[in-house]
Amino acid sequence: MYKKLSLIIVCALACLAFTLSSDNFPQGRLKISANKRYFTTADGKPFFWLGDTGWLLFSKLNREDAEKYLEDRRAKGFNVIQVMVLHSLGVVNAYGDSALVHKNVATPRVTEGSTFGEKGQYDYWDHVDYIVDLAATKGIYIAMVPVWGSNVKMRGGVNQKDAKVYAEFLAVRYKNRPNIIWMNGGDVPGSDSIKVWKTIGSILYQADPSHLITFHPRGRTQSSIWFHHETWLSFNCFQSGHRDYKQDTSKKDFKYGEDNWKYVNSDYKKLPVKPTLDAEPSYEGIPHGLHDTTLARWTAADVRRYAYWSVFAGGCGYTYGNNSVMQMHKPGEKGASYGAKAAWFDAINDPGASQMVYIKQLMLSRPYFERVPDQSIIVAAKQGKKYNYLIATRGKNYAFVYTYKGGTINVNLGKTSGRQIKASWFNPRNGETKTIGTFANLGTKAFKAPGAVKDGNDWVLILDKA
Repeated sequence: MYKKLSLIIVCALACLAFTLSSDNFPQGRLKISANKRYFTTADGKPFFWLGDTGWLLFSKLNREDAEKYLEDRRAKGFNVIQVMVLHSLGVVNAYGDSALVHKNVATPRVTEGSTFGEKGQYDYWDHVDYIVDLAATKGIYIAMVPVWGSNVKMRGGVNQKDAKVYAEFLAVRYKNRPNIIWMNGGDVPGSDSIKVWKTIGSILYQADPSHLITFHPRGRTQSSIWFHHETWLSFNCFQSGHRDYKQDTSKKDFKYGEDNWKYVNSDYKKLPVKPTLDAEPSYEGIPHGLHDTTLARWTAADVRRYAYWSVFAGGCGYTYGNNSVMQMHKPGEKGASYGAKAAWFDAINDPGASQMVYIKQLMLSRPYFERVPDQSIIVAAKQGKKYNYLIATRGKNYAFVYTYKGGTINVNLGKTSGRQIKASWFNPRNGETKTIGTFANLGTKAFKAPGAVKDGNDWVLILDKA
């Protein structure tokens, strides 16, 4: 009797989650803005993509832990979670349910009807449904990677024929859920198995044209290299990666080192115009270069720098990542990647995660769709290089200039409207703003940031029409 009652309750909760996600998701399906640079909600309001890489959410967390994780991200201002549907072809979830029959993407292991699977729980796909719908109740979009790239490029991996069947399965199953974004690929060059990636993208677009689609590429590359002109590619994203300046020795094209703003510059010039964002910068708590765990680890200051650099260059948002959280590392777990030690439920409170909301708040605090990158605001000889690089963006009546190390910012005034400007300092570490003063909006002027010149003493100079 107790087991039957529990089953009824769980089924009711699952049905409730679906109802909430379908009927009461106020943002609606994500759309591209009229100027093709940014995102909007269904009713045309500006949407700043603030993502988190919860890559193993579907496979590692049970329902209770998924609730804990998603609620934390909602409270911290995140509105997109990037998740792998299939981390591997033999993947099982927290309840022991396999995603596939015989590790074949063309044969998802789906339990008939809405009853419990053979393990005494819902099947793998019901669990995915549950988390997607739970995210919807919290106003969160799920950027779903159908199958991670390593499973396609490996010997005997996913082929075109099976990929077509699998993409059709996904499109039919999730096309009616409003909080889905498709993220094709998965840490792989588009040129590697390009026919499979084009097949997945095309099928998703044909069967589910109302959801946005992008491609998650290999580190130090961008989706626009291979897919910018594909009809199915709604927006671009790039992976600026985890190496530092000294480690980035490749001589290949499209290599910009840590200067992730250069990827945005490249995409920004392409036609047709499409939004772009950094979907995987260096993760907080991960070693420089990933593999040598004796090296220094990326910090909150670094993830802030990547955020402001890419967004001010014209990015439509930014995805944060954390070493322990992206793999949902658990205490005592063997085989942790990249030297992860902290438990995911502790690492969700690392400082960088809490600080990400401030860039979202800043960008939405002024007219959003009119914003453009504009380096002419900064005196050309004073723009700096590498960690000293200054970057600027503006609207009609405002301008923002970011410095990672503090110091003096020399600006050309008169780039925004009004006879006078009100200058302020915005602190990316706590979101506080301090007024500097009011000045004539002409000529050049130097503004000295508070504190000593050093890595992580970052500030945004705000110039508003007075």
